[in-house]
Amino acid sequence: MESSEAAQTIVSGRPSPFPRRVPWMAVGAFVVIAFGLAWLIDLPLWTSGRGLATPGAVFLIALSMYAPGAAALVVSFFVQKPRPRPLPEYLGLWPLRPAKRVLLPTLAGLLGSILLVIVGVFVAAAFGLVQLDLVHFSAFAQTLAKASGGRAIPIPVGVLVLIQLIALPFASLVNAFATIGEELGWRGWLLPSLRPLGTWPALVISGAVWGLWHAPVILLGYDFAQPNLLGLLMMVGGCLLFGILLGWLRLRSGSVWPSVFAHAGFNGAAGVLGLLAAAGAAPSAVVVGPLGLVPWAVMAVVIAVLALSGQFRKQPRLGTHSAR
Repeated sequence: MESSEAAQTIVSGRPSPFPRRVPWMAVGAFVVIAFGLAWLIDLPLWTSGRGLATPGAVFLIALSMYAPGAAALVVSFFVQKPRPRPLPEYLGLWPLRPAKRVLLPTLAGLLGSILLVIVGVFVAAAFGLVQLDLVHFSAFAQTLAKASGGRAIPIPVGVLVLIQLIALPFASLVNAFATIGEELGWRGWLLPSLRPLGTWPALVISGAVWGLWHAPVILLGYDFAQPNLLGLLMMVGGCLLFGILLGWLRLRSGSVWPSVFAHAGFNGAAGVLGLLAAAGAAPSAVVVGPLGLVPWAVMAVVIAVLALSGQFRKQPRLGTHSAR
């Protein structure tokens, strides 16, 4: 029965909020609610006949990012038995101590995710998959000219590019107001709920579910310009790999905040290729996009390094479960 599945363990002489067994009924309810809310919010994009060009599409897509967090709260209060107590600790919101264990992964996640995107761009360029213009920044210059109606820009394009790159970590902080909605659900609630299966099954399943959750917009051509099964498979693969890294931050720190800011940094850096590409370059999002095949390879290398160095075995606050 549900209550026995959610039986708690003891950590440091006190009950842990994390279950020893997967609360499957709660997991099922969470998935249904998170997916259902996403489809409901994005439904106007399908019914308008204009897809991603629907007025207000950006707002709807941003709003749907809160669906997993809402699902986590509904399930925690009304479905999961016994209710996670204290809930802030279960979701990784609190406590924020030891501060070093939370703040350092948060900073590493924010800067590391931005670096991940940038490295992917240069790896793609090294293999001839995209042409960069690091002198004139011609693609970005064309974008500026189009936006300004052909009027001259008083600041050199190179200076604008440099300003944008330097501002990425700070601008990405704004994204955290949206990514908290997703991370509260995927890494805050779902990952620790699946953790009794073992570290890797929990990481892989939560990442794959996260990818499938994007179906309402991916099937309209979002991210990959592939409104089909290929686009959805690319999203699942990308989210699975990036989800492992976000999940590692969650497990390693015992907090959801590093994942929140890493996700925010990654989203904020998604347009880096547009700053550095040469005019006329038409890179395939499937290959060199932020979640394309080249970034897959980069993320796989990072995951391998973390795994070989034993980083996935360090999991404070998640009870006495051993990493498998």
